[in-house]
Amino acid sequence: MGFPDNVLAKHERVERSIHPHWITVLLPLLFGLVLLAGGIAIAAATPNDSAGNRIQWISVGVLVLIAIPLVLVPFLRWRTTHYVVTSHRVMVRRGILSKSGKDVTLSKITDVSFDQSLLDRIINSGSLRIESAGDSPDELLRNIPHSNHVQQLINRLIDEDDTRRRMVANGRSAHGRPGYEPAEDVDDEGRMPLSPDPDRRDRPRLAEE
Repeated sequence: MGFPDNVLAKHERVERSIHPHWITVLLPLLFGLVLLAGGIAIAAATPNDSAGNRIQWISVGVLVLIAIPLVLVPFLRWRTTHYVVTSHRVMVRRGILSKSGKDVTLSKITDVSFDQSLLDRIINSGSLRIESAGDSPDELLRNIPHSNHVQQLINRLIDEDDTRRRMVANGRSAHGRPGYEPAEDVDDEGRMPLSPDPDRRDRPRLAEE
């Protein structure tokens, strides 16, 4: 069981699990194709002898050294960046070798806004800014696919979470504790009168001699 299923609480459900928009890895992938084409061209242009093989191996090594930071690392950074919206919180996980993460509970979120440039509107992407109560800094989520829909989703979940918390609070305030049911027969002062019926459960049964 992987992330985010391995960190969910009881009755918590995943509403949206996304990576940054694919546009963030478009240029590295195109550059990788250029490097691959260059390697093929070098292999085709060099003679098939010991000197040509040496040139080919050196070229492959150079191309791999270039591809690691400019192609592989951006792809892994995109793949290991997770934005997860659940019924209880917003989770962010980043990092390839070293990991960083942050969870913002819905009850602490004070505002959710999104920002889109002209390019973002064309590719249906944008940035989300999540403001939370307390001293923690705002969380900026960049290159979010369908950022306006994700913003609306978070706002809806915040309302649902607030309603759920109010219902729980009202239930505890009315009954004193969860699962408590008040007695039906009480006097004006809220006291339960004793009943001559020994089978009533509002008083302890006397021990039989």
